[in-house]
Amino acid sequence: MATASDRKALKLIVTGGAGYVGSVCAARLLEAGHEVVVVDDLSTGHADAVPDGARFVEGDAADATAGLLAEGFDGVLHFAATSLVGESMQDPGKYWRGNVFTAIRLLDAMREHGTPRLVFSSTAATYGEPERSPIPETAPTMPTNTYGASKLAIDHAITSYARAHGLAAMSLRYFNVAGAYGRYGERHTVETHLIPLVLQVATGHREQIQIFGDDYPTEDGTAIRDYIHVSDLADAHLLALQHAERGVHRIYNLGNGTGFSVRQVIEACREVTGHAIPAAVAPRREGDPAILVAASDRAREELGWKPERTDLYGIVADAWRFTQERAQA
Repeated sequence: MATASDRKALKLIVTGGAGYVGSVCAARLLEAGHEVVVVDDLSTGHADAVPDGARFVEGDAADATAGLLAEGFDGVLHFAATSLVGESMQDPGKYWRGNVFTAIRLLDAMREHGTPRLVFSSTAATYGEPERSPIPETAPTMPTNTYGASKLAIDHAITSYARAHGLAAMSLRYFNVAGAYGRYGERHTVETHLIPLVLQVATGHREQIQIFGDDYPTEDGTAIRDYIHVSDLADAHLLALQHAERGVHRIYNLGNGTGFSVRQVIEACREVTGHAIPAAVAPRREGDPAILVAASDRAREELGWKPERTDLYGIVADAWRFTQERAQA
């Protein structure tokens, strides 16, 4: 785990820092002794998720950041994005404009003000339906939805800017982020992630959980995914800041390297919550691969990163604690 003593304190902007992953990373950056400014338009984020000690600027990720960069910053961590896969196929323009155009404007502002470092929140959706698992960074990138394609386009743009303008850049491709960190956790207006959806059944906000397909070529017939604890994910961002090199753009997968099936996740939620959690099988969703598990060897070897919270029951327990605390707030 990175600490303030590892490197000098940095002055950083965190776009999307009022969202799930952004707020946890902003909190961890502050704990490590860095100065943090959170930029978020609150379209999906929450003002009360901005960590104490961070300066908050409400606004567009590119425009507001561009206005701040003249103050002099050591880097930007860019989390702000639209990220609903289904919506990205129905309204692709929203994703090309909101994700790609915003990132280009941000890169141009960083170049104008000489901001040296960028850590970008990318995604395993850039790989599409991979032929092998675990998935290494060398796997072909063939996204099957506009969301994944928009993130891949940004990765390509970052590579160009790093080479042409000396930007020190890292892209971190997340697999399934889950869990909570203190008072920071998952609370999307439109929820699509399995663990919080299952927990909604336990809280009475959903009658049952749907299992999309039970005929996959897996041990129990349900799809397998790699779940990474959000605090482990945050630690990788701190390490990425330390290891970024001018003129170089590196890409890392972030997962715990272990896959859990949909039925295993549901069973873990049942045990942690003590709720029966009824489940019903529905047809497979088009484009859902049977297995998505990360090969994170590169991050381990080059960043010195190692996920610590890899137990599924522990991940679910953290998410459940956060869910209960929010219900009582």
